[in-house]
Amino acid sequence: QLQLVESGGGLVQPGGSLRLSCAASGFTTESYAIGWFRQAPGKEREGVSCISSSAGSIYYADSVKGRFTISRDNAKNTVYLQMNSLKPEDTAVYYCTLTLLNICTTSRGLYEYWGQGTQVTVSS
Repeated sequence: QLQLVESGGGLVQPGGSLRLSCAASGFTTESYAIGWFRQAPGKEREGVSCISSSAGSIYYADSVKGRFTISRDNAKNTVYLQMNSLKPEDTAVYYCTLTLLNICTTSRGLYEYWGQGTQVTVSS
């Protein structure tokens, strides 16, 4: 059974950096797209970034473009989200997710597997 486990969240000051990891087990994810979503209190879950199987297709939401970088290490079955220049509005629970369609998309309904989430708090 596929499991996705996020790690790397925490409390950081504005302008700081964090690197989130999404480690998969029970399944080889190299042929599938992985996405990162986030959900702030009282808000809908939104797509932040995604990466296709060969990293040929990468997407960033406008709100994070130029600050976040997604990457994957298929040998480790892991996807990363490097987050720089963090802002208070980046505070949210971050989820990684996988779609068997290998389509880089922000449509939540197309993702079949979700991690449990990791909290990111940006505050001074």
